[in-house]
Amino acid sequence: MLNIISVQARDIPDAWFQCVYKILESGHTYVIERGSCQGQERLEFDYVTVHIQYPGVQPLIPDIPPALGIPNPVADGYVEEYLPYLMTATKQPNEDYTYGQYLESQIAEVVRMYKEDGYGTNQAYMTVGDPEALYLNDPPCLRGIDTRIRYGKLHFMVYFRSWDLWNGFPANLAAIQLLKEYMAHEIGVGDGEIIAASKGLHLYDYIWDLAKLRTMRTDK
Repeated sequence: MLNIISVQARDIPDAWFQCVYKILESGHTYVIERGSCQGQERLEFDYVTVHIQYPGVQPLIPDIPPALGIPNPVADGYVEEYLPYLMTATKQPNEDYTYGQYLESQIAEVVRMYKEDGYGTNQAYMTVGDPEALYLNDPPCLRGIDTRIRYGKLHFMVYFRSWDLWNGFPANLAAIQLLKEYMAHEIGVGDGEIIAASKGLHLYDYIWDLAKLRTMRTDK
């Protein structure tokens, strides 16, 4: 039976820490037969949902205690550099895709939809990828951002098919939060919550020791 994990978090750093802690006790270990880091091991949740109540609380990225001597999984300034990749269609010559090439026009349409048609809709879903993406060596990890305006705030529900917990999770969510803040401002509503889900949230084997050190776990 699949082990479905649910995490309730205050902010993004709290969500990251809880997921790192829980994956050490609940993750499934397997060898990667196809995909990033083929031949290495992943520790992965069967399925996880993460409810972040206040994703806009600063700092958006993890705050590592200096005494641990662990580098922050997200470098200073990285989120701001990453944001255009999420929001615009600009693509570098070595890139198969950017999230922005799928999302840029949809962001504008979702804003228009809410402003002109009202908040009572379930159609404001932004899709990442297309059928051809399946044939890429590295298909998009983020596959969709669903949206809802309720209680005067814009909320995001996001799904990742595969998701690196150590680096990708905090960086991706920080950028998605900035996108949500932008869209909420454009629509004229408050900034709401994030519910993230994935059947592929994982830690690579070369990170396991750092994860144990950060969580001070010795039982895994």
